[in-house]
Amino acid sequence: MQKRPLLVGSCTTEQVDSVRSVSEPHAEGAPERLPRGPHGLTRDEVEESQRARLMLGAAEAVAAKGYAATSVADMIERAGVSRATFYQLYDDKADCFAAACAMVSEVLAEVMGQALSAIASDPDASPIERLDRLLGAYLDALAANPILARVFLVEVYAAGEAAIRARRDALEHFVDLVAATYGDAPGLLGSAPEQRFAAEVLVGAVSSMVTNAVALGEAERLPGLREPLIRLAAQLTNTAR
Repeated sequence: MQKRPLLVGSCTTEQVDSVRSVSEPHAEGAPERLPRGPHGLTRDEVEESQRARLMLGAAEAVAAKGYAATSVADMIERAGVSRATFYQLYDDKADCFAAACAMVSEVLAEVMGQALSAIASDPDASPIERLDRLLGAYLDALAANPILARVFLVEVYAAGEAAIRARRDALEHFVDLVAATYGDAPGLLGSAPEQRFAAEVLVGAVSSMVTNAVALGEAERLPGLREPLIRLAAQLTNTAR
C-alpha cells in the first residue's frame, strides 16, 4: 500500500473530529476499533479509521511518556492496531507523530477560522474586540484539550523537522489571523508587511506563555491569560476596549 503524506489542510472532517476528542477518549466521536469479520467498510474507510486511531494513540502515548520514551509499541497498544498495519501507514514513530502534529494544527486552524468567521459576521466589532475573540478561541481550545496542547506545544520539539515544521506553519497561520483582525487599519497591527511583523511578535509572546503553562501541567489556567494579553495589546495599539 502506498503511503500518503498527511499535511496541514489535508485532514478530513472525520479525522479532525477524532483528534479533537483525544482528551476525552471515551467521548462520543472518538474512533472505535473496527469490528472483527465483515464490516461493510471500503478499504479507504478502513485506512482512515486506522490512521485516526494511530494518531490518537501517538498523541496519548507521547503526552503520557514524552516523545523520547515513547515506542511504536506504545502507539499501537493505545490505537488497537497491529504492528503490520502501523508500518503500512507510517514509516516510523516520527512519521506517525508528525501526522498527529499536523492534525492538531488543523484542529486549531479550524477553531480559529470559525472564530474569525463569527467575528466577520459582526460588522460593529472593533479590531481589538476581534482580536479578543480570536485569542479567546485559541486559549479555550488548548485548555479544553490538554493532551493535544502538550503534544503540539511541548513534545513537538523532540520529534524532528517534520513535526517542528507543522508547528511553525500553525504559528504562521495564527499570525495571519491576528493580522486579519486589524486588516487595513493604520497603526501597529494589520496586513501590511511591517504590521504583520508586529503580529509575529505578539503571537510569539503568546506562544511562549502558553507553552510554559502547558509544560508545567497548567493548561487549565490558559483562559486566564486572555484578559492581561488583550489589555496589553490595547495599550500597544492605542485602542480602546
